[in-house]
Amino acid sequence: MYKFPQGFYADVRIEKVYRSLVRIETGRLEEVKEKEDSGAFIRLFDGNRWFYSSTTDLGSIDAELSGLAQLGQPDPAIDKHPTVQRLQANKGDFCRFADCNVKNVEIKEKIRLSESFAELVKDDNEISHWSVSYSDARVIKNLYSSNGTALTFDTQTAGLRVGFRFGSGANVFSETWCKAATRYDELTNLHQEACEYIGKARQFFRSAEKIDGGNYTVVLSPLAAGIFAHESFGHKSEADFMTGDEGMKKEWQLGKRVGSEQLSIIDDGNVPGSGFTPFDDEGNRAEKTVLIDRGILRGRLHSASTAAELEEAATGNARSISFEFEPIVRMTATYIAPGNRSKDELIGDIEHGILIDTVKHGSGMSTFTLAPSMAYLIENGRITKPVKFSVITGNVMKTLDQIDAVSNELEILSFVGGGCGKMEQYPLPVSFGGPYVRVKEINVQ
Repeated sequence: MYKFPQGFYADVRIEKVYRSLVRIETGRLEEVKEKEDSGAFIRLFDGNRWFYSSTTDLGSIDAELSGLAQLGQPDPAIDKHPTVQRLQANKGDFCRFADCNVKNVEIKEKIRLSESFAELVKDDNEISHWSVSYSDARVIKNLYSSNGTALTFDTQTAGLRVGFRFGSGANVFSETWCKAATRYDELTNLHQEACEYIGKARQFFRSAEKIDGGNYTVVLSPLAAGIFAHESFGHKSEADFMTGDEGMKKEWQLGKRVGSEQLSIIDDGNVPGSGFTPFDDEGNRAEKTVLIDRGILRGRLHSASTAAELEEAATGNARSISFEFEPIVRMTATYIAPGNRSKDELIGDIEHGILIDTVKHGSGMSTFTLAPSMAYLIENGRITKPVKFSVITGNVMKTLDQIDAVSNELEILSFVGGGCGKMEQYPLPVSFGGPYVRVKEINVQ
């Protein structure tokens, strides 16, 4: 299809993007947007360096390829390069959202849906501020390469966010109900779920008590467990952090014990939701990659280049936020695998501890921090009352080893209105989750 220069590996990624947004704030329709973009990202590799170009002029792709070739040195044996050998030549049309394309839903219908959720909060005297937003995106990607790739696939998300704040002055409590799906019609009958969530947050605001800091046994909800897995270990698994760093390679040798036998962590771009991407932006198939298996480091996330450098297999994790950026190693759907005990059994063994239900934010590399939103005291094996504190924090490796039980439930959550950030690329759609996870001891502040 394109005139790929001889002596180089080259590929072309064309993206066609549709997005829409509706935002209502305290009774006023603030934003209504529909936008379509298209463009191409072009790469060329001469065995030593990558050369990149991005354009919205799809008719100029051959000229862009020719221009990039002038910057490199051709190699007749480029097909034998370890990086090129890890780039799959996949072919076919793998689009799966044509029959439920969010573009085909009229914008006035999206406004009506948003207004119906605004009805849940607009006349609530205890809520001092609120907003409702609907957003969606469908991205169709076409990939072509000099090694024979001819691939089409799509991704799609649609979601609602209801943000609300109770109280005023120093006594305020903010929460957000968020639901994302891959089809618009999955969002149309969720009013009862949102209403129950608002009610739970109201009860927390009315009755939560401050507790003293110290070391507690903590149970993480699927949301909290997913954020912990993503922030504290998922980023460590992105292999570009260790390429060229012999110390990191030695510290993160496969086969090393990095957590308790109760812990397994997986990344899988095939999981439906906001992290779904059946192929990465190099055209490699998404793999189910076991990062930790019962406490043992078994894998990491790769692009073709990082896989070649570490002499491992590519995993389909080379991703970019748009056609303006090169693919780098990123997570997809990252989650802690379920165990064989129930949530009630995890809690029933605890004399004095905490359940973290929802989370404001989290971060972590060598140490981690999670700031809870709604949390509850556990006393004598029962959840007793809502409690307030600032953060839980600790050493990542020590905490991974302190996990002593995980439940048999598994929930992988999807999101709109944000995403994962790395280097200059933000926001990238991802998903995460897990079962309920019990940690014997975490510092509460």
